[in-house]
Amino acid sequence: MSESKDFCFCTLAVGERYRKHTRMLAQDIQQYTPNINLCVLTDQPEDFQDFPHVIGFNHKLKSVKGYHDKRFVLDKALSLFESCMFLDSDVRILGTFVEEMNWPLGISARAGCNLLSHMQNMTNKQEIQTIEEAAKKLNIELQEVQWLHEFMFVMRRQEGLEKEFFELWQSISYFFEMRGIYHGEGFAMGLAAAKVGIDIGFFREDVLPFFKDNIEQARIKTNKSSLENKRKYFDMHREIEHPQLSLSKKVINKLTKKAEFYYRLLRLKYVVNTDTNFQNLFRI
Repeated sequence: MSESKDFCFCTLAVGERYRKHTRMLAQDIQQYTPNINLCVLTDQPEDFQDFPHVIGFNHKLKSVKGYHDKRFVLDKALSLFESCMFLDSDVRILGTFVEEMNWPLGISARAGCNLLSHMQNMTNKQEIQTIEEAAKKLNIELQEVQWLHEFMFVMRRQEGLEKEFFELWQSISYFFEMRGIYHGEGFAMGLAAAKVGIDIGFFREDVLPFFKDNIEQARIKTNKSSLENKRKYFDMHREIEHPQLSLSKKVINKLTKKAEFYYRLLRLKYVVNTDTNFQNLFRI
């Protein structure tokens, strides 16, 4: 594939575990798609200085548990490239693209559906109620909203709507987090896109061979993959997710993580009282 100036991969890698995953992803890209850059928001950009195709930017998490920081990754990537593919840091690329990329404007996700269809399978009543309240406050009909799985999706600039989209996503994320729902970025993205006019579509066929642990487990259950063929990737994933640490290191990590969580929670409570956009949309 010829060198791409209009497309990049991008991910979030804050914390040692996520940096290790992202280094594996960077190695995959270097092997299979060396002409495509990887844009990384990370707390330690120097961890990627030996990868010439990685563009690293210093970043500290803003959302309470980090899930909604994907918007900062996308914002940075789209300031440099026409389109970008967001990948969870623990995704592994196993081969080249099957075809040249000509992505439609807006968002194209590997998996997702109409939000109402997705909500029929949800069991968390608080999440359902929060989605419904957010849609009501934004004057959005839920049947017009798409939900997407956030582990792999492409975003392409769409007539300058991105700035408004990211700002609204931020306000919606505050609304969810104030209700104790710290994930759900697929809900927030769908609601924001419906409100500002960003298109959301889906590519149902894989555009590149990849490994993602929970996706692969589903494939194995339906006989679309085999554990034996992917065992080494499961093993590498497990080694990063569950490293052998001393008891003192485990305690320090746990305390540090908890302190950072409460700091960002306190920050959220301050921000929502001073953010004009949030107050205008979600006065509660």
